Amino acid sequence: MDYRIVIIEDEEEIVFLIRFSLTEKGFNIKSAPDGISGLRLVKEETPDLVILNQILPDLDGLEVCRELKRDPKTNHIPIIIITPNKKEEHNGIIALELGADDFIVKPFSSREVLAKVKALLRRSCLIRVAGTRLFYKGILVDTLACIVKDREREVELTHKEFGLLVALLRNKGQVMSRQAILNNVWGPSGTITPRTVDNHIRNLRRKIPVLGGAIVTVNKFGYKLKEED
Repeated sequence: MDYRIVIIEDEEEIVFLIRFSLTEKGFNIKSAPDGISGLRLVKEETPDLVILNQILPDLDGLEVCRELKRDPKTNHIPIIIITPNKKEEHNGIIALELGADDFIVKPFSSREVLAKVKALLRRSCLIRVAGTRLFYKGILVDTLACIVKDREREVELTHKEFGLLVALLRNKGQVMSRQAILNNVWGPSGTITPRTVDNHIRNLRRKIPVLGGAIVTVNKFGYKLKEED
């Protein structure tokens, strides 16, 4: 598949590094040098993945991430945030809480970028094709079209919220540890903490009210989606 990736980055050397390593593997790359033109490009192209610098000349990268995850036309697109150095790594954690899927810290290698891109696209593809239509207490989840409906109301979820809901539905009645959820939805990563799972569970309960009582917190372990009555 000809995956399309948008890079939003103002440093030409970094754009060149990422573009060279990814085009060599067959990816279709477009780039923008600032947040405003980057937002416009993503909304025009609806790419398969976005690589986004945290620090941009006009609009902060975290604001760009927030806007992309707020828009139902782009909130399904996986995002990798680039943070400037280890001292700013906490901003990568903030980005994850805003809906970003992963982050990398400068300086980084082309090999690291390629590995993270492949892992995110692989998980995104699995979410889209692994199942068909899932039903629960008036909720419809179409894993092929990536659509969630609470009765007739379409629910806007981020890519990770969608993956979390699918994981809970496919393991209905079973307790899932936070680590199992992280591995299932985010993949193995030392940069993402169990707190991220808690924040995404909170978002699901808020966006789909019936899940408020259906997702049970298992103290000091994880979560369980109740069987239907």
